[in-house]
Amino acid sequence: MNVEDYDFELPERLIAQTPLAERSASRLLTLDKTTGETGHLHFYDILDKLHPGDTLILNDTRVLPARLYGIKEGTGARIELLLLKNIEGDRWEALAKPGKKAKIGTVLRFGEELEAAVLEEGEMGARIIEFRYDGIFQEILDRLGEMPLPPYIKERLDDRERYQTVYAKHEGSAAAPTAGLHFTEELLGKLRAKGVDIGFVTLHVGLGTFRPVSVDNVEEHVMHEEYYVLPQETADLVNRTRERGGRVVSVGTTSTRTLESAARRTMDEQGVLHADSGWTQIFLYPGREFKVVDALITNFHLPKSTLVMLVSALAGRENVLNAYREAVEREYRFFSFGDAMFIY
Repeated sequence: MNVEDYDFELPERLIAQTPLAERSASRLLTLDKTTGETGHLHFYDILDKLHPGDTLILNDTRVLPARLYGIKEGTGARIELLLLKNIEGDRWEALAKPGKKAKIGTVLRFGEELEAAVLEEGEMGARIIEFRYDGIFQEILDRLGEMPLPPYIKERLDDRERYQTVYAKHEGSAAAPTAGLHFTEELLGKLRAKGVDIGFVTLHVGLGTFRPVSVDNVEEHVMHEEYYVLPQETADLVNRTRERGGRVVSVGTTSTRTLESAARRTMDEQGVLHADSGWTQIFLYPGREFKVVDALITNFHLPKSTLVMLVSALAGRENVLNAYREAVEREYRFFSFGDAMFIY
């Protein structure tokens, strides 16, 4: 299976630079995974596409203001850090840019109240760093850090909360679970009133989001670890949904990876899912079985990315690529602040 099989033409003008004023006003492309049939709605129409007895699974991770701009001690060189995950205490995994200026032993200063020492070097500019400071780290990060918008977004985001879901709770992500950005409290309330159950998982988005596929053969790509939590109450909700014949509808690839990772680790012979937490490197591509997820709400993704492969695993490569080409023709907005897709 070749990476080139997941390529499509994406004009740069279709990369959404700013969010819409109303979260649920984005466009929604629907895709029947069996027939390949598509439809074109608005996101608030998801209310009509979900049925009583279905369960919506949301990722309640919260994005850290994880981008820091510092000065290298001794030379004054500017170095950007993107915090990926907290390892232990004040030690973090981070991406350094430019990485060649962040060798082991380098000390970086971020104003007067924060500094970091580079302890280890990893791949793709990744570094293990240790922070030094006086006070409360989270408060310092809130003052000095910026929201880690993807590099393809050039516009400044004045409202930090617009890059958080309305249900964001557990801080720790280096990027937003963007499919969830389309939901409002009002829309979630209407779904509950209709009889759609809502459950939460947590997956803190890490390096895997930023790492391109660098091999020709899809099966040889290795995903970066990300930490996830599937609470018992959500596992019970999924089990009840499956028992009554409802659909488990995952919001975003992060929720999907959480559910499918937990299923592979905990699902028993009777098909019962159990609570779970840990680190996952799961990579879903065509040929890999989905054990829990029946339908998926997602944004549009980068050509040749692991996310396009995951979506193709659920709906079929030809169906997905045809839908993506149709989205380009109709000038849907792509990526973080873009439009959405419902695969059912």
